Amino acid sequence: MNNKSFVSINDYSKDEILELMNTASKFEENPNQNLLKDKVVASVFFEPSTRTRLSFETAINRLGGRVIGFTDASSSSVTKGESLKDTIKMLSNYADLIVMRHPLEGAARYASEISDVPVINAGDGANQHPTQTMLDLYSIYKTQGSLDDLNIFMVGDLKYGRTVHSLLMAMADFNPTFNFISPESLKMPRAYTSYLMERGIPYYEHLEFTDILERADVLYMTRVQKERFADVIEYEKVKNVYVLRNAMLEGTKSNLKVLHPLPRVNEIALDVDENEKAYYFEQALNGVYARQAIISKVMDL
Repeated sequence: MNNKSFVSINDYSKDEILELMNTASKFEENPNQNLLKDKVVASVFFEPSTRTRLSFETAINRLGGRVIGFTDASSSSVTKGESLKDTIKMLSNYADLIVMRHPLEGAARYASEISDVPVINAGDGANQHPTQTMLDLYSIYKTQGSLDDLNIFMVGDLKYGRTVHSLLMAMADFNPTFNFISPESLKMPRAYTSYLMERGIPYYEHLEFTDILERADVLYMTRVQKERFADVIEYEKVKNVYVLRNAMLEGTKSNLKVLHPLPRVNEIALDVDENEKAYYFEQALNGVYARQAIISKVMDL
């Protein structure tokens, strides 16, 4: 494996995460730099994406790089039966860096092991989404002034939500308390609760959150992901279980911020958008700066 690749949030230590927060803040002050001049980045998305793909391409363009790739597997030779191995080996001949999203868990790790250039994981199935985690961390850091000692509420699809999996693991170094709110069928997987138990990090599981929301510093809402369900009926049962409305934020902490990896469907009502505690659109913008910081670290710029 190319050891510069960024596949899992665990690839970076606590100190490296804090270093990236600092680097992201510098890019926010000055996002247009020619650090990728004469570099080519392959942006390869085997499943649909809006924010992740476009924020990566914005980050690359603002750094002076050039982008090649595809936005959907149907527009690539995968439709002809080409293997992931052959696709990655071919791309590593053309590009200096590969940014990849793939529906299969472990695909990014495999790609990093066979690629001749660094690979950045832009999401692999229900496994991890480490660059989203970096922008989430940067958003929390900016709004709370610290990553330490926070009470973090995670709501919705905690079983398939790769964003919450990565964020949980990243925050474990900063003495958090977690509150998990989900239907029984979408609970946080045992692998992640066991990870917290091994580290002595407190967590609590709930079916409702309206009566405990005043404790939260960060409220991380998630979409119930229809594409992860084999049974449409099961999806219909849980898709609208949790809906955050503006009135529900009354009496919450003044520092509370509502985050969401987006896209949202019905889980955050439109009336929340005007509340000063809503931060999900600024969070999406932070993705450009966080991804610039990741690219600069991976490429030793």
